[in-house]
Amino acid sequence: MERTIIRLDASHRDAAITTLAAAFQDDPAMAYMLPDPAVRPARLTMLMRWFFDEHLKNGVIFGTPGAEAVTLWRPPGQIHAETPLWDPGALRFVPIFRLGLGRALRTDAGIHAHLPEGESWFYLKMAGVRPDCQGKGLGGLTIRTGLAEAAGLGLPAVLETATPSNVGLYQRLGFGVRSEWDVAKGGPHFWTMVNMTPGAED
Repeated sequence: MERTIIRLDASHRDAAITTLAAAFQDDPAMAYMLPDPAVRPARLTMLMRWFFDEHLKNGVIFGTPGAEAVTLWRPPGQIHAETPLWDPGALRFVPIFRLGLGRALRTDAGIHAHLPEGESWFYLKMAGVRPDCQGKGLGGLTIRTGLAEAAGLGLPAVLETATPSNVGLYQRLGFGVRSEWDVAKGGPHFWTMVNMTPGAED
């Protein structure tokens, strides 16, 4: 397994989608939006396919050459560009979430409400490591590549997580907690975190 981090493209699509779907099987937010574990793997594959394709068009994707580790980033100017789930053109989400669409809408609304204003950020939308490759430092290595990209422009980075064990990991990578919040109507707890680069202002 190579520890080199590269910019992934369409040739890595299938492997990256497989990694992300597997990595998020037990994620609290995904479990909230897709509560049935019997259908979650197939629905997550559909969702990650959409995320990957969106970031091919509007973002930056870093990962290992075999896509064992994958990070999806939104560069400045694209943080708020994502088609919201409630958009009439986003009917693709109905087969993914079905009766859980309301939970997905509330989660999406909470995430966007707690992102910093403006577009002068690098936004880490998603980071995942294939389960059989976890614990080898690939996630941190891949995230640092995105942070280096942000630092090169003197810009801060932002992310959110609903996984408590991730908070310490991100803190070790230089992120600090900006806010903690809960998805409406009993949804999961989130941490929105910011990594300030030298010279960047909050």
